[in-house]
Amino acid sequence: MKLASLKKARDGQLIIVSCDLKKAVLATSVAKTMQEALDHWSETQPKLKKISDQLNQGVSDIMGEKVFDFDETQCASPLPRTYHWVDGSSYLTHVELVRKARGDTVPENFWHDPLIYQGGGDTLLGPREDIRVLDESWGIDLEAEVAVITDDVSMGTTPEQAKKHIQLILLVNDVTLRNLTADELKKGFGFYQSKPSSAFSPVAVTPDELGEAWDGGKVHLPLRAFVNGKLLGQPNAGEDMVFDFPRLISHITKTRDVAAGTILGSGTISNQDKIKTGSCCLVEVRMLETLEFGEPKTPYLSYGDTVKIEMLDKQGKSIFGSIAQTVRSAK
Repeated sequence: MKLASLKKARDGQLIIVSCDLKKAVLATSVAKTMQEALDHWSETQPKLKKISDQLNQGVSDIMGEKVFDFDETQCASPLPRTYHWVDGSSYLTHVELVRKARGDTVPENFWHDPLIYQGGGDTLLGPREDIRVLDESWGIDLEAEVAVITDDVSMGTTPEQAKKHIQLILLVNDVTLRNLTADELKKGFGFYQSKPSSAFSPVAVTPDELGEAWDGGKVHLPLRAFVNGKLLGQPNAGEDMVFDFPRLISHITKTRDVAAGTILGSGTISNQDKIKTGSCCLVEVRMLETLEFGEPKTPYLSYGDTVKIEMLDKQGKSIFGSIAQTVRSAK
């Protein structure tokens, strides 16, 4: 099943999208918004699935609602705002590279204790909304990621128990302002100004939509990232992921309950073999250049630059639709 939110009011209007991303139908007979559906997931999921099955069978009128052509440009983020947006750093090849370039190493506890930050969930961007920044000298970077959306999860949930709480999967561009991170991290209190609003794919899908590419904790498919139409990288999201999503869910529920609609990001997708797969962010490219040439040669994003993020199935068809953004001045 594939779900999306049309741009309407602050929390969007829930729709069900066909598997081929060509058709859609309103889901308001079941739930008006994605958050409402997730709040009552055990009740709404079977009803939404029934409508989804009819949509994919080619039915044109479902429960009094007319089927219409799906248009990604009309989508908000699947959850236009959330009570909890949290992002991990599961691909330690990414962390290792950044630290190596500045002559540092990865602390031992990073390999068994996930690194997590909590971002702002109040202004999540739709897949076609601009990356708006006041000053391009802040070092604007993309970070292409996979994320999951949970239902309610109790404190003390184990990784094995966490698997059943993963209800939806989607893509993220977790924008980072690299030139602001160093000063923030020196304070020892995490990111804030260096993490503006993140953008999400048009569609969120239930795990069964991924078939054998989903193993219960990881998505075993390449995630493709483009800058100005040029492929930056396509690392496989299922490789070199030190902490899978159930492990991350267990980590964030160690000391508190987690509410339905929580979005949990994987961190920047990154594989060991950068020559083969490329990168999903510019800082990795710059760090490799620093190691080879002594300084970076690739600039961060500037006004007018474009970013595209997508994931294709093994038949070459888009699964989530694409995130396609342009960097603009916020002045």
